[in-house]
Amino acid sequence: MLGFIADQNEEKSDISKPPESPLSDASAEKAAQGSDTDLDVEDPRKAFAGVRGAELYLEACRLMEVVPVSHFARNLAKSYINLNHHGLGPKGVKAIAIALVSNATVTHLELEDNHILAEGAVCIAEMLRENCSIRELVPNLMQFLAKTVNTTLEILDLSWNHLRRKGTVAFGTGLKGNAALKTLNLSWNSIGNEGAQALAEALKVNNALIHLDISNNQIDNEGAKKICKGLKVNGTLKVLKMANNLLTVEGATELVGSVRKNPNSMMEEINISNVLVNENFIKLLELVYQTRPELNVIYGEVEGCISKISKQHPNPMKVIQKYLNEHNLRLWDFFRKIDKDGNMKIPVSDFRRAMMQQSNIQLDRVQIVELVRKLDQNQTGIVDYSHLKEQKPEQKPVKEEIKEETKK
Repeated sequence: MLGFIADQNEEKSDISKPPESPLSDASAEKAAQGSDTDLDVEDPRKAFAGVRGAELYLEACRLMEVVPVSHFARNLAKSYINLNHHGLGPKGVKAIAIALVSNATVTHLELEDNHILAEGAVCIAEMLRENCSIRELVPNLMQFLAKTVNTTLEILDLSWNHLRRKGTVAFGTGLKGNAALKTLNLSWNSIGNEGAQALAEALKVNNALIHLDISNNQIDNEGAKKICKGLKVNGTLKVLKMANNLLTVEGATELVGSVRKNPNSMMEEINISNVLVNENFIKLLELVYQTRPELNVIYGEVEGCISKISKQHPNPMKVIQKYLNEHNLRLWDFFRKIDKDGNMKIPVSDFRRAMMQQSNIQLDRVQIVELVRKLDQNQTGIVDYSHLKEQKPEQKPVKEEIKEETKK
């Protein structure tokens, strides 16, 4: 089964008080009494031979001397299990991992805010080497990619899990060779500049990751420069979220410059929303926008312009409405014209590029950002206008269509 199980004999001598559990005191006492198991931990394959499901989980809890999580035991036959904020700790998550090795039902597991540390993350990684059913694993797996050969996991959320430098370095090593993961959230993990360095090295060779969130991680300009070394050669990453780090305009300039210097860059969004920028940064950004109209850089205030009266930006939907009224067109016609594939679902980057290149409808970048926010409120990355297809001209005047979209 799992190689890490055989190590438990050595750990039992220094096991501390079990974590809090939703079970009653009576159940906890019963579980504790069952911890003196006669399982042959020297040979874990024999120890758990023929044991499955909840029974396997309870046996693993006895071995680890932790109190079982009743919610997990009850839901092993379901595809979705949410274990966020259960205080599992490394030993608790080991028991979870043991129970999931041969499980073919669970496809979505949430483990946010469980403080599993590197020890527990390694166990989950080991489990994923044998389990090919779990497709989405949310939070707390610091070293997942360092050891796993799982080829199905596409979304991984490790936010708020104390990865820090050590965990992120190990994680980055595994990320280099991973060809499946598309969305990775490492926000609120204090990874610092050394963690940024590890991710930069991974970005140089990884050709699968599309969305990376490293917000709130104590990364300063030096860390940003390290990330830039990866961005200069990466050809797949589309979204980079780095808000609420320690960047200044210097780091922000490096990030935008790295995208500009990479002819193969696919970057569509950089979020550094807390960074105070200056006019030189804005000039650089305008140059980048000329060749990369699909790019959206979200930054803070502009230095020296805070006290100035902000430019008025008319409601973009009203601007579109005026154009459509003047040309006797419907909202459907407007979307259909910029939909190259004709599937009624336009990628946000394509929509943004099309709007920037429109000669008939004059919208600036601020208006386009607002327009995208309204049309893709759930941030799916897609502008879906399929609901307009069934609307007949005599039933939905242009003005009503616009009002309806504005409300959404």
